[in-house]
Amino acid sequence: MFKSINPSNGKVLDKYNAFSLSQILCLIDDVNDEFLSWRNTSFKERTKVLIAIADSLKLDLESHARMISLEMGKPINESRQEIEKSIWVLRYYAEYSKEFLKNEYINTEYSESYIKYEPIGIIFGVMPWNFPYWQVIRFLAPILMSGNTCIIKHAPNVFGCSLRIENLIKKNSPFKNIFKSIICEENKVESIIKNKFIKGVSLTGSDRAGSIVASYAAKEVKRTVLELGGSDAFIVLEDADIKKASKTAVMARFFNSGQSCIAAKRFLVHENIYDDFISNVEERIKNLIVGDALDEKTQIGPLAKIEFVDQIKKIVNLSLESGAKCVIDPIINNNFFHPVLLVDVNESMSVFQEETFAPVFCVSKIKNEEEAISIANNSKYGLGGSIWTSDIEKGKYIASQINTGAVFINDMTKSDPRLPFGGVNKSGYGVELSKYGIREFVNMKTVVVK
Repeated sequence: MFKSINPSNGKVLDKYNAFSLSQILCLIDDVNDEFLSWRNTSFKERTKVLIAIADSLKLDLESHARMISLEMGKPINESRQEIEKSIWVLRYYAEYSKEFLKNEYINTEYSESYIKYEPIGIIFGVMPWNFPYWQVIRFLAPILMSGNTCIIKHAPNVFGCSLRIENLIKKNSPFKNIFKSIICEENKVESIIKNKFIKGVSLTGSDRAGSIVASYAAKEVKRTVLELGGSDAFIVLEDADIKKASKTAVMARFFNSGQSCIAAKRFLVHENIYDDFISNVEERIKNLIVGDALDEKTQIGPLAKIEFVDQIKKIVNLSLESGAKCVIDPIINNNFFHPVLLVDVNESMSVFQEETFAPVFCVSKIKNEEEAISIANNSKYGLGGSIWTSDIEKGKYIASQINTGAVFINDMTKSDPRLPFGGVNKSGYGVELSKYGIREFVNMKTVVVK
């Protein structure tokens, strides 16, 4: 039995019984049977399904957004943004998938030689709680448009969102089993991956979870895409626009109450503007409104689970013991962890080394761009990064030296359906989104005619 608990007030929203293994295997059989039909549909038919899903999501946006806020505590305005972005990715793949997967002709001595992109079967998604709609829909949109079918195991605290997405797709597709949600414990994941109809696995989550799931898939020689943790650097050079940089820095750190893999987590600021930057962000952080996720004024909601509060409190305290200074002290009330501002953070501290999934803003002082590059690369992760400078060529050079999957110059790191999204090191491998994401789980078949 799983409980869905509202982190804003601790009340139980719903309870869900776990599926038995036999139920799961029957479900997989149904989704595979549907694949045998779905794979032969035209792009026009698939597009109709995705557009119908997007239209329905738009029509009932408020209800879906409310579900996100209730289950994981995202401020309601950000929940609406998450649904809008989910609609965007559905429409994006509905429009461009045919172009992305068209035959690619190669000039050879043969009369014809080309690459044909073909679906491979059921793709299994293991999804996280922090963006309970966006993560699932950005996974399923390219999967379905490529002719594959999919099942997901969502995080237990957002099973309600998972089932709402399943009903959304079932309601708007003549193919009722192209997508299914599985309610189960983590210990059933290995058996699911072993199933002969599962042809690939995509996981978004921690590097620990990624390592475990990847090992299961490797034993079965099945494809994986892993989008794991991040500890993005936000570099502010001496020639940066401090007001713009500090305004964006606060958004980059505290969006989703700081619970995002691509949130800026390590702020590396040039020594000559260090105090000015801290003064700017301190004022903005103090004005952030913390409260119930459904309150329209709320900018920082509760942490999604009560156990996260103790985890982040421990990380902050260890860093203070190691010499970090607290400009804005933590205030804790049940799941609510008010924004914290730590300065004089160095590379040995817990808040620098760990992925801090909470509203904790950490600032380190740098002397020059070479030191910025060195400190930015001193991380087990490599997801994204942000560089602030008025010298764009300098920004591009620094971007080329930072070992991450993405770098944004004079903007915060974001995911975008048009751009490939993925990381290096313990941030994972493979990409989602763009034309490259849709090609991760297809058979790139060579066809030659003599």
